[in-house]
Amino acid sequence: MSFMPEVTVVIPNLNGMKYIGGCLESLGRLEEADLFRVLVVDNGSTDGSAELVAERYPQAGLVRLPENTGFCHAVNVGIQASKTPYVILLNNDTEVLPGFVLALYRAMEKNRRAFAISSLMLRWEEPDLIDDAGDGYCVLGWAFARGKGRPAADYDRPVKVFAACGGAAIYRRSVFEEIGLFDEAHFAYLEDIDICYRARIYGYESWYEPQAKVRHAGSASSGSRYNSFKTSLASANSVYLIGKNMPLLQWLWNLPFLLTGFAIKTCFFTCKKMGMLYLKGLCRGLGRLFSEEGRSRRVKFGWKRLPNYLAIQGQLYLNVFRLLFNRTNF
Repeated sequence: MSFMPEVTVVIPNLNGMKYIGGCLESLGRLEEADLFRVLVVDNGSTDGSAELVAERYPQAGLVRLPENTGFCHAVNVGIQASKTPYVILLNNDTEVLPGFVLALYRAMEKNRRAFAISSLMLRWEEPDLIDDAGDGYCVLGWAFARGKGRPAADYDRPVKVFAACGGAAIYRRSVFEEIGLFDEAHFAYLEDIDICYRARIYGYESWYEPQAKVRHAGSASSGSRYNSFKTSLASANSVYLIGKNMPLLQWLWNLPFLLTGFAIKTCFFTCKKMGMLYLKGLCRGLGRLFSEEGRSRRVKFGWKRLPNYLAIQGQLYLNVFRLLFNRTNF
């Protein structure tokens, strides 16, 4: 194995005092230490976690941003600061298991059309159950974590997925150079779906690799699974994601499904007393989409990519059945 690092592990950190030390220590225990370097990008933490990294983990690189600029900007800073062929994005509230980096690296080397490969993310308190095994996206405009809450033993095969979860995934640098980095207008949430969607338009793939395993606490920075911060951002991003990746004809074709999906989500969040917050987020996403900045970020349609658009449309149809009938073990 070469002693020149092939992978940079980028860890965005925001007030992660509770977890960042354990995350870095778990990386330090990996036998494939010569394969990768670690870079922590601190997003204006105020809890002393950046100081902890600097003092106790000097082997890790540290970039300190003066304020919270969002997940997307932080990881873009990390990607641009790295020089390796591959970049792993890793949440600060994770603990990697033996062979994590090596498994992702080997999977990338094996599949030259892969842009991103998602790891097996296990629940922190129940590590025999899945937190995420790759992400799906369907014609209702919904993203979903494949296998969430199900036994990890049932998801033991590498498979192609719609997108890799940015909480613990590896990405190919050369594809970033072709399609661009994470869209910072997202700030946080659904940015991993967006960039893998964009890569699919360009003809690249996303995969799931079960040999790369992490334990994930989840919502360590934003709080509970459903909260006002996440609901507001995710609802806006859900509209923005569709408008910037789908050509007009495809958007109109899918409109009945999308309206149905948004209506169901509105009812769901209304029951959680966040209905107006969700609707305001949708409106904000539409505003962003039609802004000058939003228009400039749309993926330009090209006829040579028509087969890719058709393949994506097929996945959007297929994934709605997988989600509604709980057939996510594909």
